[in-house]
Amino acid sequence: MSREHFVNTITRGHKFRDWLIEVLDDRVQNKECAVNVYKFNISSHTVCRYELVDEGFSVVAKFLGEPKGETREYNPCDVMENEFENLKKVNEIINTSKPIARNKDFNCVIVIEYVSGKSLMWYMEHEKHLDSRLSEIAELLRKLHDNTKMNFYDKKKEFDDFQWNLDYLHLDAHTRNKFDELLGKWWNSPQVNEECSYLIHRDVTPLNYIFQNDKVYAIDFESSGYRNRIHDLGVLCAEIKNHFALKGSGQRAEPYIRHFLWEYSKDEEEFYKITVTLPFYMAYGWLRIARLGWHPDYYNYLLKEAKSCLNAVK
Repeated sequence: MSREHFVNTITRGHKFRDWLIEVLDDRVQNKECAVNVYKFNISSHTVCRYELVDEGFSVVAKFLGEPKGETREYNPCDVMENEFENLKKVNEIINTSKPIARNKDFNCVIVIEYVSGKSLMWYMEHEKHLDSRLSEIAELLRKLHDNTKMNFYDKKKEFDDFQWNLDYLHLDAHTRNKFDELLGKWWNSPQVNEECSYLIHRDVTPLNYIFQNDKVYAIDFESSGYRNRIHDLGVLCAEIKNHFALKGSGQRAEPYIRHFLWEYSKDEEEFYKITVTLPFYMAYGWLRIARLGWHPDYYNYLLKEAKSCLNAVK
């Protein structure tokens, strides 16, 4: 299924189209060009691709004032500024969609470059060159984390994120109490203690890594923030295992997960330290996936995997 569908074509006189042509400036040869609009099917906000007819390129606009996901209580202008500034910062470190403009008058829109190519999901589905693609993502995340290190760490934020997921799932009292009990053990464990935090992608889904001309691009930094760097690793590992579980065997993901973690690690000692903390963030990743809505049997499998990871507390 395509990730986007055609909506309409806008021409001169359309306010947003005219503003778009203005901010793109000399990138557009024909200022009279029509613009085809395609809407992405899956997104937490209204996100559209604007194809400038006969100009040979597209841009993406994300309207932060038009939420489509579960989160509705936020200041869209603050989110717009946060993502725009993070994109500028990240763009100096790794390959990502370059920010072009933002405008609060159009539902707090951010306009960024459109990156075409095959996503990590494509390589997972075809199981083609997956090891090398995961190596490239490991290198990208390593570069992002190493270049954004800050000498502070707010452990409470990590647990607040976890609790938000649990609240959203509306678990029965017994199941929720079990999760809260396990989280209490993790809170008192040194496994999630850190001295520093790092700017993390925080939305490391397979669709947010695009491969183009032998380069990997990370897209969608709306949720980025300073956290434990293992957060990114754990969520992606959960996504990889979930993909193979849906294909019949989550165990088939294990070699890919080990490869990914080894490629991220500087040495064997760091690899071991990462694997000690990883279960906490894999559990978080399983709960994120559980929010998407599943058949009850698979939903229960996701919760079981999350609890299994949390049981790795020492």
